[in-house]
Amino acid sequence: MAETVQIVREAPDIEAYKLGLLQEAKRLSETPVGLLQYDSSGKPLMESYEYYDENNKLVTGERQQRDLPTQKIADTTALQDYALASVGAAQDGGIGGYQPYLQEAAYTLGDAATAIDPSGIGAFMNPFQEAIQQEIIRGYQPQYNKAAAQAIGAGAYGGSRAQVQQSEIQRNMASALAQSQAQNFLQAQQAQRAQGEALGTLGLRQAALGEQAQSQGLKDILTQYDFGKQEQALDQAVLDAQRQNDMAQLYEPYQRLGYLSDVYKGAPTSQSTLTASTAPSVSPFQQYLGLGISGLSAAAGASKAGLF
Repeated sequence: MAETVQIVREAPDIEAYKLGLLQEAKRLSETPVGLLQYDSSGKPLMESYEYYDENNKLVTGERQQRDLPTQKIADTTALQDYALASVGAAQDGGIGGYQPYLQEAAYTLGDAATAIDPSGIGAFMNPFQEAIQQEIIRGYQPQYNKAAAQAIGAGAYGGSRAQVQQSEIQRNMASALAQSQAQNFLQAQQAQRAQGEALGTLGLRQAALGEQAQSQGLKDILTQYDFGKQEQALDQAVLDAQRQNDMAQLYEPYQRLGYLSDVYKGAPTSQSTLTASTAPSVSPFQQYLGLGISGLSAAAGASKAGLF
């Protein structure tokens, strides 16, 4: 029985192109992907690797080291560094920046407490009070002298009526002196209270000013940090774009191979066919009878008949 083997192949030029594509893909697959590495002096960094030579023998070679681009993080900017440093610096409005104001407020409130201490009211007395007292006494002295002169003229000096009149003048003078002293005390008390209230208000305002200064300082620090953060984001975008560009360049050969492979897949198929036939050998008796290949059916019948 004849057997036919059919081998279908691409056209030689198409087959050669595809074979070249496979060889290039194999070469790329054996080559590390990455950027060439150099040391700090600019000298290439080398590494050892193993590969099979043309005789399919495993050998060791040396090549320049390659590494994929690493993901880099942008450093903090000068504004961010200054802002972070200022957070802990009280003199720059950072944490604790209110302390000087609070300390001044404490001193002022302490002065306010001292100011309203009753034992210190003397400092608020009228420094001319003694002169006022003497003036009051001098004011009543003519009345006293006049009453005494009238009593002497009437021959009643030392009498009860003169004594009553003199006592009344002395009582009025004492009342005037007491009223003047009381008025002086009330004025001193009011002045002391007013100074205490003024110092207390000043202390509270100093404390509030410290709180406001602290808040404003922290706002300035946050503003500096936010601007620095935007600058850092821009630096990060530059680093990311650079890495993406490096990765795109590294994998560009693979993309070209993929594109070429897609082109070859869509190329028209040009096939060549090679046919080979095989048949059983013919016996001398079959040749004698003239039963060649074309008489196999007759030979089969003769075999059944026991002729050979």
